[in-house]
Amino acid sequence: MFASATPFLTIGLLILSNVFMTFAWYGHLKFESKPLYLVIMVSWGIAFFEYCAQVPANRIGYGYFNAAQLKTIQEIITLSVFVIFSVLYLGEPIHWKQIVGFGFIALGSFFIFTK
Repeated sequence: MFASATPFLTIGLLILSNVFMTFAWYGHLKFESKPLYLVIMVSWGIAFFEYCAQVPANRIGYGYFNAAQLKTIQEIITLSVFVIFSVLYLGEPIHWKQIVGFGFIALGSFFIFTK
């Protein structure tokens, strides 16, 4: 594999995995009338696909990124995917306090990637 493609492939797979995991963790909130055991089983099924993207992403990216950088990338992607999900899927408004909080987390990532 070309080293120049590594960050793009890693980040792409992390985005894909986070979309699946966000639906696995929070997608059932729109189906409150469904039995808990059913939403757990469906969530496990969705999470399988999350792992099918997450594990290769970390395997491919490790070496190009260190473990702390991989985790930081994953967390920034998780927050980004979650904001989009909560607004578009759950219909929840984003509040300025959430934006400020996410901004501080993003600022923290600056220190992880600074040499």
